[in-house]
Amino acid sequence: MPADSASVFLTALPGYDEEHLLDAAVDGLLAALPGRSTLRTARVLLKPNLIAARNGQLACTDHRLIVAVARWFQAQGARVAVGDSPSFGSARAVLAAIDALPALQRLGVPVLEFRRSREVVLPRGHTAAMAAAALDCDLLVNLPKVKAHSQMRVTLSVKNLFGCLAGFHKPWWHMAHGGSNGCFSDLLIDLLAVLPTGYTLADGVVAMHRTGPIHGEPYPLGMLAGGSNPVAVDTALLTVLGIEPHQCPLWCAARRAGLGGTTMAELDFPLMHPASLAVRDFAVPEALGPVRFNLFRFVKNSIRRALLRAGEEGEARCGAARRHYD
Repeated sequence: MPADSASVFLTALPGYDEEHLLDAAVDGLLAALPGRSTLRTARVLLKPNLIAARNGQLACTDHRLIVAVARWFQAQGARVAVGDSPSFGSARAVLAAIDALPALQRLGVPVLEFRRSREVVLPRGHTAAMAAAALDCDLLVNLPKVKAHSQMRVTLSVKNLFGCLAGFHKPWWHMAHGGSNGCFSDLLIDLLAVLPTGYTLADGVVAMHRTGPIHGEPYPLGMLAGGSNPVAVDTALLTVLGIEPHQCPLWCAARRAGLGGTTMAELDFPLMHPASLAVRDFAVPEALGPVRFNLFRFVKNSIRRALLRAGEEGEARCGAARRHYD
């Protein structure tokens, strides 16, 4: 995933309900997509934040934005799919819970579960079990939700790409690399080097503040942000939110890695400047919790994930059987 572009596209959007305004905002951001003329027949994977069905209408990328982006790429002739590796449950179940699944089915957009993986070597020598679907697409479209976060202070574009790890490997990374001497944030930055060409469109229309990533409160930020460099998009969003970048572990890791896009001075804003969208009361946690899960929580959540998956797969088999006999 290239991380050298200095252009960040910001636009105001007060809500999701006016479809023509949403479509116009999406078109205004995606029209700047490099290589737009090559999208016909391209395999485009939309990677929203589908963390969990619980409180999903706020915690996940809004279903109307996901559908609008899918429509836009289909209009360019691309072959569009949606995929993620939720913390709990399946991508299909979360999309159903946030009301995205029916519209995606009408568009003929398949949902990909990030269960098939392929090991890749990261720049600092660690291996990562990446979702094969994320590695094999022609264009990875990152659709993060702007959220406060109890472990990262705020999660934006870069953090959403953590979901390109397959299934169980996400919580395992918390255990293996999240201790006091761990390199969790640095490894997340390393994922940028192995992912395919991408573009970010961040959902900041209704953000989540105070805490997160699931149980925060809604904040009417009223904006979208786009760009081909997720680090640059995040730097611009931190300015909009009024958050000191040095307080954010992922921004610090990008800075240590020497990636472009970590300073406002190097960024270009062809549409709106962050100053015109800036807010002063977006609340984030003052103290951060540990990245590494305690052992009891890790075991409990692993069992919960397995039971959820088994239940969803059983329900899918029953549904298929009912359709067969209807």
